[in-house]
Amino acid sequence: MQPFRRRPPGTAAGVSLARALSKLGYCSRTQAERLIREGRVEVDGRRALHPELRIDPQRARLRVDGQAVSAARRVYLMLNKPRGAVTTTSDPDGRQTVYACLDGLDLPFLAPVGRLDMASEGLLLMSNDTRWAQQILDPTSGVEKTYHVQIDRVPDEAFMTRLQAGAVDDGEILTTRAATLLRHGQRNAWVEMVIDEGRNRQIRRIVEAAGAEVLRLIRVRIGELELGDLPKGAVRELGSMERALPLAGRADPAGKTWGPAR
Repeated sequence: MQPFRRRPPGTAAGVSLARALSKLGYCSRTQAERLIREGRVEVDGRRALHPELRIDPQRARLRVDGQAVSAARRVYLMLNKPRGAVTTTSDPDGRQTVYACLDGLDLPFLAPVGRLDMASEGLLLMSNDTRWAQQILDPTSGVEKTYHVQIDRVPDEAFMTRLQAGAVDDGEILTTRAATLLRHGQRNAWVEMVIDEGRNRQIRRIVEAAGAEVLRLIRVRIGELELGDLPKGAVRELGSMERALPLAGRADPAGKTWGPAR
Protein backbone atom coordinates (compact mmCIF):
# COMPACT_ATOMS: atom_id res chain seq x y z
CA MET A 1 0.00 0.00 0.00
CA GLN A 2 1.48 3.33 -1.07
CA PRO A 3 1.18 6.02 1.60
CA PHE A 4 -0.06 9.52 0.83
CA ARG A 5 2.63 12.16 0.64
CA ARG A 6 2.23 15.77 1.62
CA ARG A 7 0.60 17.89 -1.11
CA PRO A 8 2.78 20.58 -2.70
CA PRO A 9 2.01 24.15 -1.60
CA GLY A 10 -0.88 25.73 -3.46
CA THR A 11 -2.68 22.45 -4.25
CA ALA A 12 -4.50 21.98 -0.95
CA ALA A 13 -8.30 21.80 -0.93
CA GLY A 14 -11.04 20.74 1.44
CA VAL A 15 -10.09 20.28 5.10
CA SER A 16 -7.24 18.57 6.90
CA LEU A 17 -7.57 14.85 7.48
CA ALA A 18 -7.34 15.30 11.26
CA ARG A 19 -10.14 17.86 11.21
CA ALA A 20 -12.26 15.65 8.96
CA LEU A 21 -12.10 12.76 11.45
CA SER A 22 -13.03 15.18 14.22
CA LYS A 23 -15.95 16.71 12.28
CA LEU A 24 -17.27 13.24 11.50
CA GLY A 25 -17.46 12.63 15.23
CA TYR A 26 -14.91 9.81 15.23
CA CYS A 27 -12.47 11.33 17.74
CA SER A 28 -10.90 14.60 18.81
CA ARG A 29 -8.49 16.36 16.46
CA THR A 30 -5.58 15.58 18.80
CA GLN A 31 -6.51 11.89 18.82
CA ALA A 32 -6.87 11.96 15.03
CA GLU A 33 -3.39 13.41 14.62
CA ARG A 34 -1.96 10.60 16.73
CA LEU A 35 -3.84 7.90 14.76
CA ILE A 36 -2.60 9.33 11.47
CA ARG A 37 1.03 9.55 12.59
CA GLU A 38 0.81 5.94 13.78
CA GLY A 39 -0.17 4.89 10.25
CA ARG A 40 -3.63 3.66 11.25
CA VAL A 41 -5.68 5.84 8.88
CA GLU A 42 -6.41 5.18 5.20
CA VAL A 43 -7.83 7.58 2.62
CA ASP A 44 -9.26 5.99 -0.53
CA GLY A 45 -7.34 2.79 0.15
CA ARG A 46 -3.96 4.38 0.84
CA ARG A 47 -2.32 4.93 4.19
CA ALA A 48 -2.14 8.59 5.22
CA LEU A 49 0.83 9.77 7.27
CA HIS A 50 0.25 13.51 7.62
CA PRO A 51 -2.57 15.02 9.73
CA GLU A 52 -2.56 18.15 7.56
CA LEU A 53 -3.33 16.21 4.35
CA ARG A 54 -6.24 18.04 2.67
CA ILE A 55 -9.25 15.95 1.68
CA ASP A 56 -12.87 16.37 0.65
CA PRO A 57 -14.75 14.69 3.53
CA GLN A 58 -17.86 14.35 1.34
CA ARG A 59 -16.02 12.16 -1.18
CA ALA A 60 -13.03 10.58 0.56
CA ARG A 61 -13.35 7.01 1.82
CA LEU A 62 -11.82 6.89 5.29
CA ARG A 63 -10.82 3.87 7.34
CA VAL A 64 -9.19 3.58 10.75
CA ASP A 65 -7.60 0.25 11.68
CA GLY A 66 -9.33 -1.21 8.63
CA GLN A 67 -12.81 -0.10 9.70
CA ALA A 68 -14.80 2.37 7.59
CA VAL A 69 -15.47 5.76 9.15
CA SER A 70 -18.76 7.49 8.42
CA ALA A 71 -20.57 10.44 9.94
CA ALA A 72 -21.88 9.65 13.42
CA ARG A 73 -25.40 10.59 14.43
CA ARG A 74 -25.61 14.10 15.78
CA VAL A 75 -25.75 14.20 19.57
CA TYR A 76 -26.40 17.21 21.80
CA LEU A 77 -25.90 16.80 25.55
CA MET A 78 -26.23 18.88 28.67
CA LEU A 79 -23.84 17.88 31.46
CA ASN A 80 -23.86 19.05 35.06
CA LYS A 81 -20.10 19.22 35.40
CA PRO A 82 -18.85 18.28 38.87
CA ARG A 83 -16.21 20.35 40.60
CA GLY A 84 -12.72 18.89 40.19
CA ALA A 85 -13.22 17.47 36.68
CA VAL A 86 -11.18 18.94 33.84
CA THR A 87 -12.73 19.74 30.46
CA THR A 88 -10.33 17.72 28.31
CA THR A 89 -10.29 14.26 26.75
CA SER A 90 -7.34 13.22 28.90
CA ASP A 91 -5.12 14.76 31.56
CA PRO A 92 -1.37 14.21 31.91
CA ASP A 93 -1.67 14.60 35.70
CA GLY A 94 -4.25 11.83 35.94
CA ARG A 95 -7.10 14.08 37.07
CA GLN A 96 -10.69 13.07 36.35
CA THR A 97 -12.09 14.50 33.12
CA VAL A 98 -15.67 15.28 32.14
CA TYR A 99 -15.59 12.18 29.94
CA ALA A 100 -15.88 10.04 33.07
CA CYS A 101 -19.49 11.25 33.21
CA LEU A 102 -20.10 9.57 29.83
CA ASP A 103 -18.68 6.17 30.79
CA GLY A 104 -20.98 3.31 29.81
CA LEU A 105 -23.14 5.39 27.45
CA ASP A 106 -23.50 4.40 23.81
CA LEU A 107 -22.32 7.68 22.32
CA PRO A 108 -20.04 8.80 19.48
CA PHE A 109 -17.13 11.07 20.31
CA LEU A 110 -18.38 14.39 21.68
CA ALA A 111 -16.46 17.60 22.24
CA PRO A 112 -17.16 20.18 24.95
CA VAL A 113 -18.78 23.37 23.67
CA GLY A 114 -16.54 25.82 25.50
CA ARG A 115 -14.99 25.06 28.86
CA LEU A 116 -15.37 25.30 32.60
CA ASP A 117 -12.17 25.33 34.66
CA MET A 118 -11.47 22.50 37.06
CA ALA A 119 -12.86 24.32 40.13
CA SER A 120 -16.06 25.43 38.37
CA GLU A 121 -19.32 23.51 38.17
CA GLY A 122 -22.57 23.39 36.29
CA LEU A 123 -23.87 23.57 32.76
CA LEU A 124 -21.54 22.25 30.08
CA LEU A 125 -22.72 21.42 26.58
CA MET A 126 -21.18 18.59 24.56
CA SER A 127 -21.80 17.69 20.94
CA ASN A 128 -20.32 16.32 17.73
CA ASP A 129 -22.08 19.01 15.68
CA THR A 130 -19.20 21.40 15.11
CA ARG A 131 -21.31 23.97 13.26
CA TRP A 132 -23.80 24.20 16.15
CA ALA A 133 -20.96 24.49 18.64
CA GLN A 134 -19.26 27.23 16.65
CA GLN A 135 -22.49 29.26 16.54
CA ILE A 136 -22.60 29.22 20.33
CA LEU A 137 -18.89 29.98 20.76
CA ASP A 138 -18.64 32.70 18.12
CA PRO A 139 -17.95 35.96 20.02
CA THR A 140 -20.20 37.86 17.60
CA SER A 141 -23.20 35.75 18.62
CA GLY A 142 -23.30 37.43 22.03
CA VAL A 143 -24.63 34.32 23.78
CA GLU A 144 -25.07 35.12 27.46
CA LYS A 145 -23.74 32.78 30.16
CA THR A 146 -25.24 33.06 33.63
CA TYR A 147 -23.36 32.04 36.77
CA HIS A 148 -24.22 31.75 40.44
CA VAL A 149 -21.13 32.78 42.37
CA GLN A 150 -20.48 32.36 46.09
CA ILE A 151 -18.07 35.01 47.39
CA ASP A 152 -16.24 35.35 50.70
CA ARG A 153 -17.90 38.58 51.83
CA VAL A 154 -21.25 40.29 52.20
CA PRO A 155 -21.33 42.82 49.36
CA ASP A 156 -22.40 46.40 49.79
CA GLU A 157 -23.71 48.68 47.05
CA ALA A 158 -20.21 49.87 46.11
CA PHE A 159 -19.00 46.29 45.66
CA MET A 160 -21.96 45.41 43.42
CA THR A 161 -21.26 48.50 41.35
CA ARG A 162 -17.66 47.34 40.85
CA LEU A 163 -18.88 43.90 39.75
CA GLN A 164 -21.27 45.46 37.28
CA ALA A 165 -18.48 47.64 35.88
CA GLY A 166 -16.24 44.67 35.05
CA ALA A 167 -12.47 44.99 35.27
CA VAL A 168 -9.23 45.54 33.42
CA ASP A 169 -6.73 42.80 34.24
CA ASP A 170 -3.29 42.55 32.66
CA GLY A 171 -4.45 44.97 30.01
CA GLU A 172 -7.48 42.83 29.14
CA ILE A 173 -10.95 44.38 29.36
CA LEU A 174 -13.38 42.05 31.17
CA THR A 175 -17.04 42.98 30.95
CA THR A 176 -20.17 42.00 32.85
CA ARG A 177 -23.68 42.19 31.42
CA ALA A 178 -25.35 42.04 34.85
CA ALA A 179 -24.52 41.44 38.51
CA THR A 180 -27.27 40.86 41.07
CA LEU A 181 -27.22 39.91 44.74
CA LEU A 182 -29.13 36.66 45.28
CA ARG A 183 -28.78 36.10 49.03
CA HIS A 184 -26.28 36.49 51.84
CA GLY A 185 -25.41 35.22 55.27
CA GLN A 186 -23.15 36.75 57.89
CA ARG A 187 -19.84 36.01 56.15
CA ASN A 188 -20.52 35.26 52.50
CA ALA A 189 -23.05 35.75 49.76
CA TRP A 190 -24.31 34.43 46.43
CA VAL A 191 -24.45 36.73 43.43
CA GLU A 192 -25.66 36.13 39.90
CA MET A 193 -23.35 37.30 37.13
CA VAL A 194 -24.06 37.36 33.39
CA ILE A 195 -21.36 37.62 30.73
CA ASP A 196 -21.41 37.33 26.94
CA GLU A 197 -17.74 36.51 26.45
CA GLY A 198 -15.61 33.49 27.28
CA ARG A 199 -12.30 34.87 28.44
CA ASN A 200 -10.03 32.78 30.63
CA ARG A 201 -11.24 32.81 34.29
CA GLN A 202 -13.31 35.88 33.46
CA ILE A 203 -15.75 35.72 36.40
CA ARG A 204 -13.02 34.94 38.93
CA ARG A 205 -10.85 37.80 37.71
CA ILE A 206 -13.71 40.30 37.87
CA VAL A 207 -14.63 39.22 41.40
CA GLU A 208 -11.00 39.41 42.54
CA ALA A 209 -10.60 42.88 40.99
CA ALA A 210 -13.69 44.00 42.94
CA GLY A 211 -12.09 42.84 46.21
CA ALA A 212 -13.43 39.36 46.96
CA GLU A 213 -12.60 35.70 46.42
CA VAL A 214 -14.76 33.10 44.69
CA LEU A 215 -15.76 30.18 46.90
CA ARG A 216 -17.98 28.40 44.36
CA LEU A 217 -18.76 29.09 40.74
CA ILE A 218 -21.73 27.40 39.04
CA ARG A 219 -22.87 28.02 35.47
CA VAL A 220 -26.65 27.75 35.46
CA ARG A 221 -27.67 29.01 32.01
CA ILE A 222 -26.39 29.39 28.45
CA GLY A 223 -28.66 31.67 26.48
CA GLU A 224 -32.14 30.52 27.49
CA LEU A 225 -31.03 26.94 28.17
CA GLU A 226 -31.11 26.29 31.92
CA LEU A 227 -29.32 23.63 33.95
CA GLY A 228 -32.41 23.09 36.08
CA ASP A 229 -32.42 20.15 38.47
CA LEU A 230 -30.08 17.87 36.53
CA PRO A 231 -28.08 15.94 39.16
CA LYS A 232 -24.36 16.53 39.60
CA GLY A 233 -22.38 14.43 37.13
CA ALA A 234 -25.47 13.50 35.10
CA VAL A 235 -26.00 14.11 31.40
CA ARG A 236 -29.19 14.67 29.45
CA GLU A 237 -29.80 14.65 25.72
CA LEU A 238 -31.31 17.90 24.49
CA GLY A 239 -34.71 17.88 22.83
CA SER A 240 -34.95 19.23 19.29
CA MET A 241 -36.26 22.63 20.37
CA GLU A 242 -33.79 22.91 23.24
CA ARG A 243 -30.90 22.97 20.79
CA ALA A 244 -31.98 26.44 19.71
CA LEU A 245 -32.15 27.82 23.25
CA PRO A 246 -28.48 28.84 23.57
CA LEU A 247 -29.25 31.28 20.76
CA ALA A 248 -33.06 31.67 20.90
CA GLY A 249 -36.22 29.61 21.25
CA ARG A 250 -38.43 27.95 23.85
CA ALA A 251 -37.86 25.04 26.18
CA ASP A 252 -38.66 21.51 25.07
CA PRO A 253 -38.92 19.22 28.11
CA ALA A 254 -38.45 16.13 25.95
CA GLY A 255 -35.05 14.49 26.02
CA LYS A 256 -33.53 11.39 27.51
CA THR A 257 -31.90 11.67 30.93
CA TRP A 258 -29.11 9.52 32.29
CA GLY A 259 -27.81 9.38 35.84
CA PRO A 260 -24.22 9.89 36.96
CA ALA A 261 -21.73 7.27 35.82
CA ARG A 262 -20.80 4.76 38.51
